[in-house]
Amino acid sequence: MNNKKSSGFVAARWLRLMPIVFITYSLAYLDRANYSFGAAAGMAKDLQITASMSSLLGALFFLGYFFFQVPGAHYAENKSAKKLVFWSLILWGFLAAATGVVHNVHFLIVIRFCLGVVESAVMPAMLVFLSHWFTKKERSRANTFLILGNPVTVLWMSIVSGYLVSSVGWRWMFIIEGLPPVIWAFFWWKLVNDKPSDAKWLNDEDKKALDGALQEEQKGLKPVKNYGEAFKSPLVIKLCLQYFFWSIGVYGFVMWLPSIIKSAPDMNMVTTGWLSSVPYVLAVIGMLTASYFSDKTLNRKIFVWPFLMIGAIAFYASYLLGADHFWLSFILLVIAGGAMYTPYGPFFAIMPEILPRNVAGGAIALVNSMGALGSFAGSYIVGYLNGSTGGFGASYIFMAGSLLLSAILTMTVGKSRKASKQRPEPKLEVSTR
Repeated sequence: MNNKKSSGFVAARWLRLMPIVFITYSLAYLDRANYSFGAAAGMAKDLQITASMSSLLGALFFLGYFFFQVPGAHYAENKSAKKLVFWSLILWGFLAAATGVVHNVHFLIVIRFCLGVVESAVMPAMLVFLSHWFTKKERSRANTFLILGNPVTVLWMSIVSGYLVSSVGWRWMFIIEGLPPVIWAFFWWKLVNDKPSDAKWLNDEDKKALDGALQEEQKGLKPVKNYGEAFKSPLVIKLCLQYFFWSIGVYGFVMWLPSIIKSAPDMNMVTTGWLSSVPYVLAVIGMLTASYFSDKTLNRKIFVWPFLMIGAIAFYASYLLGADHFWLSFILLVIAGGAMYTPYGPFFAIMPEILPRNVAGGAIALVNSMGALGSFAGSYIVGYLNGSTGGFGASYIFMAGSLLLSAILTMTVGKSRKASKQRPEPKLEVSTR
């Protein structure tokens, strides 16, 4: 095999697909997380939203997000991830922009729920899409570049949204930030193909090589008849519970960090935006590093639970400091935020390595849907605790406990594909022309 040609083929897939994947998921996360800035910038006052209703509105997205995960993954695997994501981009862009024109909390309830429904299929569809294009040795990094759209978006969104709400108000922030997904939908449609066999920019030999490597990976997996059998797997059940508790910590943090920072003395929205972005810088560094070594060692679990444990300790330490030590507490929140994001790539590489393709997408969707329930719980309960106690200590304890449970559950997960140590990994042989 010509090594230069091989590296060129690998690079072509990464350079062609990953920027598109990154931007697409980044836009999904933009319209999911900017609600926290609207809530901190006067939306509640303008719409006469109570503290408990504000918590519910922040969480309703995730309740809608729960419902169509598995049907979305099934459609992506058996029909077209490309078509599903295209229509999702258009719909969620319009719904996000509509948030800026509502004058009634009841319409806002409907919009937040529908936004979650529309976006629910995107994550599993994108993971299915990547599983058609990248091999086991690449998958953790591929997943990481997808999910990097999450912290990177919150990073720049925190800064941009802070300026927008200060200059044009929360309504125009939602409208302006809702338009990019609609425009990007047409770039997505033009630039991607569901499978390598559909891509005109690959020659026949390279298509055959990639398909052969992906098919070879499937040979080491025990056949699973259907979703019902896969969903009853003890490993899948553990991963569902693990991701549920993990998501409580992540989205309790994401949705309420701006409000936590804004409560500090002499804090304005622009400064809040800049400070809210800091944890996501650490998250990006951690995600890239963990995914690289996870793919090198093909060990997933060891790059998940230690970081969740660090996040739990950081939240608890922030609780112990109390409200009188804002900057020390902020540093601990930065550590917690970075640690919670770091394991995403290795975690989502687990499922395609333990289940065959016919059910792996559905299992990923099931795990992600349980994460949506955890996100709902985290967003709502953290907001409720902050409002009812008049401080943030109780919510820190709640998030710390959730991450601790998630770390413990991860430690109990058995090794994925024990047979993989006994058989060589399939090589990606490519054309030398």
